[in-house]
Amino acid sequence: MNAGKVYLVGAGPGDPGLLTIKARDLLEQAECVVYDALVNPDILRFANSGAELIGVGKRCGQLSWSQREINSLLVEKAQKHTVVVRLKGGDPFVFGRGGEEALTLAEAGIDWEVVPGVTAGSSVAAYAGIPVTHRGLSSSVTFVTGHEDLTKPESSLRWQHLAKGVDTLVLFMGLAKLGEIAEQLIANGRDANTPVAVIGQGTLAQQQTVVGSLSEIAEAVRLQPIKAPALIVIGEVVRLREQLNELRIADFGLRNMNAALPKPFSEPLQSARRNAA
Repeated sequence: MNAGKVYLVGAGPGDPGLLTIKARDLLEQAECVVYDALVNPDILRFANSGAELIGVGKRCGQLSWSQREINSLLVEKAQKHTVVVRLKGGDPFVFGRGGEEALTLAEAGIDWEVVPGVTAGSSVAAYAGIPVTHRGLSSSVTFVTGHEDLTKPESSLRWQHLAKGVDTLVLFMGLAKLGEIAEQLIANGRDANTPVAVIGQGTLAQQQTVVGSLSEIAEAVRLQPIKAPALIVIGEVVRLREQLNELRIADFGLRNMNAALPKPFSEPLQSARRNAA
């Protein structure tokens, strides 16, 4: 029997409305769907009613599948099914280990294809009213994993560059190490007053946002706990959130009841307006 094809599919950040048409169509065709814990269960409703559904979610501190086991499973299922969907939260190639799985499939002679998804790095921030770039405030953005041991000597994170060389930092999986991340950035030259937003359950109805300065954000989150998964946005663009929320309230009477708005951040906004004029 010839092996089937494995599609590495991005499910987006959580809101089913952000699922791509191609992802939906593949779910309807798949004979087997191997999905992560971060995939919204509502998205699995698009799967073929006869499909084999296998959850291989990996959550911090919980018993879960190893990456090696998942790689082996994909090869095994491709040898039994014509269409296999490997469904991942966000985008498979943005901190999703999609590259590792693609290499495994290629080495095993299994046909594969990546189907990009909407990454949480920009979409979750957008749902919180924060553009990750903005003329006059941010012309660069860097996605960073916050899951790495920040104190190990061989850390691949270049803290001095991250602290001083990038306008906007977006950290994935960094909630448990928020205090350490803030300390590293301040120690390497980032202004302690830099605004930070921590966004939990992004793009879902229960989304929460807590905002504070880099030096105080860990305490702010301790006082108003955020549920993982969470995204951390660091930079002057966070200051736009308050103005955008105020304009929405004024124009439409809307208010994000789960959000903790920052203190007034007017100076950078005035600077951005001057630069745009």
